[in-house]
Amino acid sequence: MGASMKFKAVAGVLGALTAAGLAAWIYQLAGGLGVTGMSNGTSWGLYITMFMFFVGLSAGGLIVASSASVFHVAQYKKVALPAVILSTVCICCAGMFVLIDLGGIQRVWRIVTGPNPTSPLFWDICVITLYLVINVVYLVFMTSKKPGAQGKVAVVSRFALPVAILVHSVTAWIFGLEMAKEGWYSAIMAPLFVVSAMDSGLALLILSLLGLDKAGWFKTDRKLLSNLAGLLATCVAIDGFMVGCEVLTMAYPGAAGAETLAIMATGATAPFFWFEILAGVLVPFCILVFARNRARMDLVALASALVVAGVLCKRVWLLLTSFAEFNVAGAPGVISGSTTARGASGMDVWAVASSYMPTWVEFVVVIGVVSLGALAFMVLCRKLLGKGVVAEGEPAAAPTPGGVDAAV
Repeated sequence: MGASMKFKAVAGVLGALTAAGLAAWIYQLAGGLGVTGMSNGTSWGLYITMFMFFVGLSAGGLIVASSASVFHVAQYKKVALPAVILSTVCICCAGMFVLIDLGGIQRVWRIVTGPNPTSPLFWDICVITLYLVINVVYLVFMTSKKPGAQGKVAVVSRFALPVAILVHSVTAWIFGLEMAKEGWYSAIMAPLFVVSAMDSGLALLILSLLGLDKAGWFKTDRKLLSNLAGLLATCVAIDGFMVGCEVLTMAYPGAAGAETLAIMATGATAPFFWFEILAGVLVPFCILVFARNRARMDLVALASALVVAGVLCKRVWLLLTSFAEFNVAGAPGVISGSTTARGASGMDVWAVASSYMPTWVEFVVVIGVVSLGALAFMVLCRKLLGKGVVAEGEPAAAPTPGGVDAAV
């Protein structure tokens, strides 16, 4: 009974934080996007940062689960179900951040009635919707007891893997095809997003499996966790290599890209850049590259947490660095559109450089969405992990006696 109360207490806290986020969002709907820190100069802020972040987090789970069938990696079948649950929750959170970022959500129906097929934003909406559908279908088949359901899991996995890669590529093309933004316009943006998504999603999956194991909800073999940690080390190394290639390309010619790199390395976004390089790439790689460290779950958890935090910082500097300088010449600047400039007159309404700081509204809304995602993950794991079939007839790990309520 006491253990069940612990579960209810955690769920209650998460529910309260979700309610606070909902209240802040309603306040934003009433006051418009002027209550946020965004402006004409920085039109995307914390919400789109979290959208990129959660799209990436959803990658690791689905790629691991689909690889179990596509590449016949038998050991991944054991964690396929919690991996797909995590992927589904993360992609739902990502979609919520897009809707929250819309100033007038009541016009969201225009996506259907007036789409622009040449826009990467429209591509992203289509592929994310398809991604969510595949996740839901995956869950339905994996938890079904009907004959032939597990054969359908193998079929769905063939589509899940390319769509998982495509959803992150299309998200990257939203930025990589922006010719006017020096820090975004790059052919390497799509593979950089895919690798970043792979290491952050895989790191979150490892943390989730460790948490579920500690709670007694789902037992994961230490050898499998060590194997996943080794895969994470490889992804982190590739991610660091790609960032190095991009930085070298920007710095070596000494052209316009060097100015953007200066902002990223020594300017306003420098703390996020260097945290990602040092704490998000170098430290986790140095920990996980050694087999003896991968056998220690405390070090694996530390490295995974640093990878997740590092990729979040990458999303911050990747987004905001390109907003710092305006691409205007021979003009007084850009009308800022901020609440400060609303009552200004004359030259005071113009801005020659952009600055951005999230307001309390943005922070509370983000906390609310993340809390809702955590609550949904807990509830889905509580309902599904005890009775699901992982993949192709491999039974899920059994929960501790007494059910998941007792385990918590």
